Amino acid sequence: MADNNQIQGEGDYKAARRFRKEQEAFAKTGPVEQKAKEAEAALDTPEGEELERARRESAAKRAQ
Repeated sequence: MADNNQIQGEGDYKAARRFRKEQEAFAKTGPVEQKAKEAEAALDTPEGEELERARRESAAKRAQ
């Protein structure tokens, strides 16, 4: 019998908590500057146009 206390998909609370915890740990102790430089350099690669489009779409959604 399935556990009815777990919501999966977009409402997977356990995964959301784990993701948030890992993101906070990375922001505090991870190589943030290095990853920022890698992301900036990726804009000059063949995938750069796609990355820029994704950035614009994300910014537009946050602005709503």
